[in-house]
Amino acid sequence: MSTQTPMAATAALAEAATAAVRAPSAHNTQPWRWRVGGDALDLYADRSRQLAVADPEGRMLTISCGTALHHARVALAAAGWAATVGRLPDPADPDHLARITVADRTDVTPAAMRLLQTVSVRHTDRRPVVETALPDGVFEQLRQAATAEHTGLHPLRPDDLAELAAASARANEIGITDPDQRAELAQWIGGERPDGTGIPDSALPARPPQSAVPASDWGHPGTLTVGPGHDLRATYAILFGRSDTTMDWLRAGEALSALWLTATERGVAVLPLSTVVEIVATRERVRRILSRLDYPYLVLRLGLAAPDKPAPARTPRLPAEQVIERTQ
Repeated sequence: MSTQTPMAATAALAEAATAAVRAPSAHNTQPWRWRVGGDALDLYADRSRQLAVADPEGRMLTISCGTALHHARVALAAAGWAATVGRLPDPADPDHLARITVADRTDVTPAAMRLLQTVSVRHTDRRPVVETALPDGVFEQLRQAATAEHTGLHPLRPDDLAELAAASARANEIGITDPDQRAELAQWIGGERPDGTGIPDSALPARPPQSAVPASDWGHPGTLTVGPGHDLRATYAILFGRSDTTMDWLRAGEALSALWLTATERGVAVLPLSTVVEIVATRERVRRILSRLDYPYLVLRLGLAAPDKPAPARTPRLPAEQVIERTQ
């Protein structure tokens, strides 16, 4: 670093890691660890919070860590720091997913500030969206946000929904009849979640919403009130890429964060549908929608959020000191 003190850089990196605590993750597992020291912020996978049954390869874990990585980048940009990211920096340590370094200060743009503001209000809403299609140009803005992170966003045609619905229903059937899957769900889903991880009942619908594509079956109802409505005007899309490696999954997580924060700015609700891509057989069915040319990372439901409905309760988060380590 050339014009800033080591102390200032370290403080900025610690603040970025703290902002990244709010990132979304599969089942709210928050499977990341941060290490702050000098002018570097290192991101590691925390395998103790990996979904061993649903995610044995660590696909969703890595995507989740990618969202945290992008959140940290957003925080640094809003604080006026020029950041450089090295992804998978240590071939000898596959859990070392990224290293962020900072050097000089940079101009803070209004767009960077707005994006950071959305970090604190972004949430997952599993209720139906309003019966109004996305305004013209909004999907393209979301696609551009994903593309900027080296990941594609493919909108589904009406003809594709039947295939996706069948795949999603099959994934739910497999999950709910597998005792190991049920046990893992029970570990992470439901209750009040006083430990700071998982999805509380207050964020789960009290009854299955009407939907063209079955949402994840959590094994029991929650307490989130679901009013009338159907997601007929929602847009379904697939986050995808040309290959299917750890680097691709990390980039997909960054893309998910980028498009989700952009969507939040524009009043668009984002609902990830991960179950259908966690199971090999149903993931291959989703890949057929992409003509088997690309690899699906995640399915998303996009729709306008109801402005008159209060947001669901926020999912809990681990204390920052539990996931952030300072080395100096």
